[in-house]
Amino acid sequence: MTTAAAKIMTQTWQPLCHRDDLVPFSGIAAWIETDEGPAQIAIFYIPVGPNTPGEADHECELFALDHHDPFANANVIARGIVGDLQGEPVVASPIYKQHFRLADGQCLENDDVKLRTWPVGLEGDQVMIQA
Repeated sequence: MTTAAAKIMTQTWQPLCHRDDLVPFSGIAAWIETDEGPAQIAIFYIPVGPNTPGEADHECELFALDHHDPFANANVIARGIVGDLQGEPVVASPIYKQHFRLADGQCLENDDVKLRTWPVGLEGDQVMIQA
């Protein structure tokens, strides 16, 4: 078995936070335990579809990626500005403004830089992450 296969097999879903902890169109920072040790991550919550005041969003997109900005060498990605570039949801680093795709962590200004990402989703109102 390869090391990559062994890492995939040991990943488990773990509770991260409650849906009420999320901020629409924004990020929050959290700690998770991974096979490589603890990691700081940024969770982004993008509501999809109509939202009536007092009612829960019918659908949403969640993204989990590294909180560490490799250009600024600081844990700030969750504080970045969420937007859309070329039809892709992105976060702009709050320090030097590089854009990272939320779906895969790829930096749009530098093809050599990519943030780690993790599968994340909702189980009822519980946010779950696979790490």
